[in-house]
Order: sequence, then C-alpha cells, then structure tokens
Amino acid sequence: MKFEDQYRQLEEILVRLERGELTLDESLQEYEKGVAALRACREVLAKAERRIEELSAPSEAARA
Repeated sequence: MKFEDQYRQLEEILVRLERGELTLDESLQEYEKGVAALRACREVLAKAERRIEELSAPSEAARA
C-alpha cells in the first residue's frame, strides 16, 4: 500500500477512535490497525530519508 493510503487510513482510524462510539473490542481492533499503519508509514519515511541521504552525499569522484 502507498504511503498516502496508509496515512489516510491512519487518519480515519484516529477519527473513529476520537468519536468514542466504538466498543472496547472495536477500539482495540482499530488501535491495532493504526499501529500497523503507523509502522508502515515510518518504514516508508525511513527508506525515503536514507535515499535522500545517499543522493545528497558527495560522490567518491567528487572527493578525489
């Protein structure tokens, strides 16, 4: 799933949890989904950050 989709899902879960209309079991299920979506988002962001660092680092040829 794309980052944007995961992030949107996370926002939707947050809205449902904040409404306070879910049962305890439903809240726990939503929370678990939210944690999974958050982890997926963090992973994508970490990969993007590493890629940016790689691209921004001076090349070996430029150092010589």
